Amino acid sequence: MSLKEILVVLDNSPQCASRLELAVALARQHGASLAGLYVITHPFYEPMHDDVQARAAEVQGMFESVAGRDGVVAKWIGVEWNVVGVTVAEIVNLHAHYVDLVIVGQDQQGDVDGSVPHGLPERVILGSGRPVLIVPYTGSHLIMSERPMISWKAGRESTRAVNDALPLLQYAGEVCVLEVNTGDAGNKAGRWLCEHLAAHGIKAQSKDVAATDIGIGDVLLNRLAVEGSTLLVMGAFAHVRLGTPTLGDVARHILKHMTVPVLMSH
Repeated sequence: MSLKEILVVLDNSPQCASRLELAVALARQHGASLAGLYVITHPFYEPMHDDVQARAAEVQGMFESVAGRDGVVAKWIGVEWNVVGVTVAEIVNLHAHYVDLVIVGQDQQGDVDGSVPHGLPERVILGSGRPVLIVPYTGSHLIMSERPMISWKAGRESTRAVNDALPLLQYAGEVCVLEVNTGDAGNKAGRWLCEHLAAHGIKAQSKDVAATDIGIGDVLLNRLAVEGSTLLVMGAFAHVRLGTPTLGDVARHILKHMTVPVLMSH
């Protein structure tokens, strides 16, 4: 199993370059084609005096240069938000329907770039119907596939996330399947998942950790550091607030404080 088509959302933020490097590395590893999506968001998300076309051309040049350097088949998609008349998230989700994986950047606190609206990762996770890889706004993550951790809780969202992550997990040295023990009887589910992964040729080890009063999100972040994990795979549970689907507290906490790339599926 491998990825064949990848979509990376690009912008003018400083962290865009490292996100692009990761996207190109994944495309090369899987023999996949790579589409770079750039949405011109003027006049509401960007100052009117910015030369938006020049900024778009700058990102396009970077995209074509990096992809061409590594021999990746690449396609540039430039969209003017004020022409199509829908939200940026809707544009991303539309193009996501025709790829195997979507890559977006983490929201950056205090971001002044303005080329991507705040909250985009959550809207793409909930609306794209595809696995979404969110890349932290700091650091380089080219070794992402080496030591993945799965946050496992038997259920629809986690099952979907693991299945979507199989192409990435096949490149791992060893996968950690982590269950957060909230007092439920038994922890056989993690061992059963390891057996399923073994059928795909993936070596995995089941571990469990007790939930504490610091919250499940912080337990996961702590275990990522303890295990030296380079990727987190987790389901994106959502509930409805005032008629609008919203990610659960754990997923939102991870998106805000993530230290490694996170693959989420809803």
